[in-house]
Amino acid sequence: MNQEMILSLVDRVVKVDRGGPESRVGKLLAAAEDHFTLLTEDDGVIYYNTHHIKSLTVNAKNEPQLNFDIPRSFDYIKAENFRSVVEKLRYRWVKINRGGPETLEGVMDVVNDDFITIVSNEEIVNLSMFHVRNISYGIKVEKGNKAKGNNQEKESNKQKDSK
Repeated sequence: MNQEMILSLVDRVVKVDRGGPESRVGKLLAAAEDHFTLLTEDDGVIYYNTHHIKSLTVNAKNEPQLNFDIPRSFDYIKAENFRSVVEKLRYRWVKINRGGPETLEGVMDVVNDDFITIVSNEEIVNLSMFHVRNISYGIKVEKGNKAKGNNQEKESNKQKDSK
């Protein structure tokens, strides 16, 4: 994927890939040399290796709204390249390749140019760095801020209607 094209979509709600287990919808937070950062409602911050992305979709007419507000203090890992993001996640609980049979969860130990090592239960898994499509580490934004406001607004309208 072209970095310039991805940069043009920063701060927009996009759908990554058209479907399947890796497809997600979220707000594009940042784009760099070979990866981008997506904030989703259910999975939190996900870092995608652009080499594995088939498509990014924006609904130009009715851009969907996410059911949360991003706090001013919200922080996530920023790095020049995907390898650096992965390095900064060392010794954290991560989830790799979020969908399908290749999903892997555990504590990341070794990170180098060729592979990463994940400790998952009693297993030590060596995964080729080339095959890491996406990675996340559990940071999430609390949901319901907008929904809570909408519910309060509905209650207020109900009270007005009953008078």
